[in-house]
Amino acid sequence: MSIDREKFPPLYRTVAINDDGLNSHSYVPGGLDVVTSSPLSETPGANPEQFLGLALSTCLNATLEAIEKMRHLPHTSQVHTIVEYARDTKGFQFYVTAQIRIPDVDRQTAIAMADLAERRCPVAKLLGGSPNVTVALVDQFSDVEPVTVKAK
Repeated sequence: MSIDREKFPPLYRTVAINDDGLNSHSYVPGGLDVVTSSPLSETPGANPEQFLGLALSTCLNATLEAIEKMRHLPHTSQVHTIVEYARDTKGFQFYVTAQIRIPDVDRQTAIAMADLAERRCPVAKLLGGSPNVTVALVDQFSDVEPVTVKAK
């Protein structure tokens, strides 16, 4: 389903550019400029997996911050997103797990806040139809060991 751009005109627009592929740089004109590289190489640089994780973590937590403000609560929410790159039958895929932690809030309130954030966050809505994307409320964040398999 497409949006009605006349009813809901953009409030903000940006352009993210990558003209030279993975081992180069991505940038926003007049702003962010990031060296990029494959996560399977030893070349320094950020990668799409990291960008995706940062986008979901930041958007979910900004949405939670607005919900906390609406409920007259201090901002204590935290979001950690794990992004894994794996093969599949057609090439490659991502497994994405966003973990939400909201300290000092009772469990039922935290569940309601996390659910609302997932339904309101634009990045979560974009990713929400994928069976490879999970958003979970946690008491503690998972210890995550990096997996690095060098390209052959």
